[in-house]
Amino acid sequence: MNDAMSGGVHRCWKSAFIERLAPAPDTRLLDVAGGTGDIALRFLDYVRAQNGGALGAAHVTVFDINPEMLRVGAQRFSKLGLENGGPHVAFVEGNAEELAGIEDNSMDAYTIAFGIRNCTHIDHVIRQAYRVLKPGGRFMVLEFGKVNNPLLSTLYDTYSFRVIPHLGQILANDRDSYQYLVESIRKFPTQQQFVDMMKHEGFQVVGQGYEDLTFGVATIWSGWKL
Repeated sequence: MNDAMSGGVHRCWKSAFIERLAPAPDTRLLDVAGGTGDIALRFLDYVRAQNGGALGAAHVTVFDINPEMLRVGAQRFSKLGLENGGPHVAFVEGNAEELAGIEDNSMDAYTIAFGIRNCTHIDHVIRQAYRVLKPGGRFMVLEFGKVNNPLLSTLYDTYSFRVIPHLGQILANDRDSYQYLVESIRKFPTQQQFVDMMKHEGFQVVGQGYEDLTFGVATIWSGWKL
């Protein structure tokens, strides 16, 4: 469904997300709502590519509220020789609004890709991210944004409400979930509103604090705990 909805562009968005993070060989990453491991795999692949094929001390904790998704992610990693609980990856079940079991000031980076939109209290999620990051740590969000060009916005709305739910019915036999998807995107804060929420919880931003991808269909937000 991700490939069908975006024409495969979601893969480019996720790769760009990790490139902007530019993790080092000793980065400890907390990837929230990342159950199936898409971002975690890209993180480790990036480190390996930049470090002569070695993973160094890089480690990712994949944190998700859905145990089934975590199970899929753990199996996916195991096939690649990366075992859950090993030196480079751990899969942890929990709520993004609490991050139970994640210590204060313990992570170099925090990522959440296409997950924060589904959280009930977004401000709690941002506050917890600030808590677990080390001083100098980076908070990065990849989420659907707002298309500001009026013509493109009209076309995007037409596609979202008339096509995506039908695709959900045809490919996943689940129209309601994809109707919710397009409605939840419209309810999510604007790019600037989300930057303001980050600042309110203590994060510092460089420049405008966000980067639009594909005319704002997706957006990367970035903040620092200084």
